Amino acid sequence: MAASAPFPAGATLGDAGEFGLIEAFTRLFEQGEHVLVGPGDDAAVLRVRTGHVVVSTDLMVEGRHFRREWASAEDVGHRAAAQNISDINAMGGRAGSLTVGLAAPADLEAQWALDFARGFADECALVGASVVGGDLTRADEIVIAVTVLGACTVSPVLRSGARPGDVLALHGRQGWAAGGLAVLGRGFRSPRVLVEAYRRPAPPYDAGPAAAEAGATSMIDVSDGLLAEAGHLASASGVAIDVRRGAFEVPEPLHAVGAALGADPLGFVLGGGDDHALLATFDPADVPEGWDVVGEVTEPADGAVGAVTVDGAPYDGPTGWTHF
Repeated sequence: MAASAPFPAGATLGDAGEFGLIEAFTRLFEQGEHVLVGPGDDAAVLRVRTGHVVVSTDLMVEGRHFRREWASAEDVGHRAAAQNISDINAMGGRAGSLTVGLAAPADLEAQWALDFARGFADECALVGASVVGGDLTRADEIVIAVTVLGACTVSPVLRSGARPGDVLALHGRQGWAAGGLAVLGRGFRSPRVLVEAYRRPAPPYDAGPAAAEAGATSMIDVSDGLLAEAGHLASASGVAIDVRRGAFEVPEPLHAVGAALGADPLGFVLGGGDDHALLATFDPADVPEGWDVVGEVTEPADGAVGAVTVDGAPYDGPTGWTHF
């Protein structure tokens, strides 16, 4: 999408004003044919033809979910859109419409907000989704609130359908964003491929609907850590899950970061989030192409519903991130 400069260089959000910003944002957000009424009214109006409507909401808070010195405004826009679109993907659906709320200090440069909107719109364009509205307000720090609506053409895949005898499978890049975050946290910018993976995730947007069509029994996106998400599947399904350490090929950049930081590189894969890979369970005969089997679903031993083990034993490394 071509860059635009509707405000003088150095203009702040306070200089631009709410309505000036809304007008500038609206020019960035292209509308799909399913949008009957887009930005500019009290609410958007969408056309829904078939299937199930699926909805998800996420927040991003500066200092907790992103830092401006680590990622550009466009990167933050890509990340904010990706984490929401990925939630629809994890249900086996496709995102169609998003709203975005931005709260920010009045002295934030307007160009930062425009670059954020451009990155957000570009990520939405990857799946043909439209930004149909939102809100702006003043705050002491940047807070981003996104709601996404999508549709499933088959029954949505929930977290609660895994069965003993199913296999656990992974689709997408995993552990790269965690490696990049670890690097940035130490003040470095390399390996660059990991830093870029943290700045701009690459969720496998086509894999969710394909998994639903193939008969996935449960599914979740890996936003907070692979073992943590496996635990969510196991708890919701009333089962246990065992993950196989040898099923993962740890890429060379993670080995390099592990060696530099004195950390087990597999820990980035098992405990890292923000790549938004998909984790799902299948009947062993139904695993689609492109999915890697990384574990099994079992009966919980001694009533330990929700237990997740690695090679049959408790894992003593990082298992995921928490928000409180």
